[in-house]
Amino acid sequence: MTVAVRLFDSGPLRFLPEAIREPRRAWLAILIGAALTLSGSLLLSWAASSIAPTLAKPNFPVRGPMAFGLLVLFAPVVETLIMAVMLSLLARFLSPTLAVLSSAALWGVAHSMQATVWGLVVWWPFLVFSTLYMVWRQRGTSAALAVATATHALQNLVPGWAIAFA
Repeated sequence: MTVAVRLFDSGPLRFLPEAIREPRRAWLAILIGAALTLSGSLLLSWAASSIAPTLAKPNFPVRGPMAFGLLVLFAPVVETLIMAVMLSLLARFLSPTLAVLSSAALWGVAHSMQATVWGLVVWWPFLVFSTLYMVWRQRGTSAALAVATATHALQNLVPGWAIAFA
């Protein structure tokens, strides 16, 4: 049996809280991860809107319970599965740190294709989701998927509600 260790103690991701960098308490990693991603993305959204208020924002044509379900349940599951495949491929060629940074950048680019500001805002949450996936992968793929998906779903809860029922 391999011993799970805290990752990213050195390098550019060492600023993340220990609960994010070690696969010990899933509930704590999920709660801290969701708080970090939501606060960070709200701050980035505010900054982007203040600096460049004319940048196009994402358009969600669906409203109500369907939109909420898509944003809070469907998207976190599907995007986490895609992220897992992408991180597994990146980790074959890059260090864990570079794999996480590359994943976050790629998700930012992918979301920028719909709206530039969205890409600027989502790279931060995907940095945290990618970190969580890589850390919890030590406990198994199922654990990694569960922690990253739950964090993503909680992150999407507030914006999902605002989009669906505004």
